[in-house]
Amino acid sequence: MLSNLASQILSILYVAPATLIAIICHECAHGWVSDRLGDPTPRGSGRLTLNPFKHLDPVGTLCLLFFHMGWAKPVPINSRYYRNPKMGVILVSLAGPFTNFILAFFSLLAYGLLQLFAPADSSVWYTIIIMVYYCAVINVGLGVFNLIPIPPLDGSHVLEELVPVIGDIFRRFRKYSSLILILLLVSDVLNRPLSWLNTTVLNGLWRIVYFILIHLPFLW
Repeated sequence: MLSNLASQILSILYVAPATLIAIICHECAHGWVSDRLGDPTPRGSGRLTLNPFKHLDPVGTLCLLFFHMGWAKPVPINSRYYRNPKMGVILVSLAGPFTNFILAFFSLLAYGLLQLFAPADSSVWYTIIIMVYYCAVINVGLGVFNLIPIPPLDGSHVLEELVPVIGDIFRRFRKYSSLILILLLVSDVLNRPLSWLNTTVLNGLWRIVYFILIHLPFLW
């Protein structure tokens, strides 16, 4: 019992830094792309910052810690500033998950390099390797989960722009969206498909990293 509790606490200590990195970069990506498209709203609301407390959604962060799938506080945007509002919203929405996949790729690259060159008998380097791997897992989980077309996740905004009538449906139950997401996570409805997607994306990124590592001549 105590060993299981200690293991869970240790796991959270590994996951917490990776969670902060994933959330901060995810939300900053939304804000940065919207800012680049001419929208001053994210900058004006203080969301172009590395301060995690500006981005954390309490419920979404807890879900990310315990389920490795979650969400952050949505970045406020105003699509009226975009030249092409529909395309702008889609780009801003996809910026967060895309950034997470980029972070996951570089985390796996660092993981592979550390496996090759870090001292095998060093507990410090072992801890770093585990944290880097968790960073990849958390970023993949956050990226994949946020592509689900359920409010307030990023995938819902993309779907609303592609199929406008969906927006009317979403607005009816948007205030219950967090509760719906929690119920889906606690139940097994999303567990199997999301686990498969997370594993598929993680394995695909690792194959790319492995290909790079074995073809870099200066490593061998």
